Amino acid sequence: MKEANQKYSARWLTITAVLMALNVIMSSFGVPVPGGHLYMNDVVICFAALLLDPLAAFFVGGVGAFLGDLFFYPAPMFVSLVTHGLQAAAISLCVRHLFKNRPVLAGWIGVTVGAVIMVVGYTLGRAYIYSTPEYAVLKLPYQILQAAVGAVLGMTLRWKVKPLAGLVTGEIRPS
Repeated sequence: MKEANQKYSARWLTITAVLMALNVIMSSFGVPVPGGHLYMNDVVICFAALLLDPLAAFFVGGVGAFLGDLFFYPAPMFVSLVTHGLQAAAISLCVRHLFKNRPVLAGWIGVTVGAVIMVVGYTLGRAYIYSTPEYAVLKLPYQILQAAVGAVLGMTLRWKVKPLAGLVTGEIRPS
């Protein structure tokens, strides 16, 4: 991700912005499940956090989710900013600092920590925003499902779809 001696290059900014826009798009619609919706923006957040540095991951996760909520459902936008931002930063930090010789294991640990942050953050945020802990507990299974789907699909995109991850990291150049 580093080019020459510039940490935050045009490439870094472009990749961060594209993934942030993808997060906004994916937060605009959900897959209907009994009792609610399953939003796919967690896939983008986990994928980006596995590839990018913690600052870029925070922008993609937190700011992207904030903007998605601002445009489509503003009530929990600040909860999304903090929760998804911390989730993405924690995943990125785990991948960069744990088990450097075993990045997939570090990724699994990271997305697990990120899932816990997301579930706890949204549960507490919903209890505060809607002033009812019962509503937050009612939505808990959907939050867990969303976190699990985001973690598994984000990991799959990162380590099983090599061309996609390679384009983002710069290992593969478009022709």
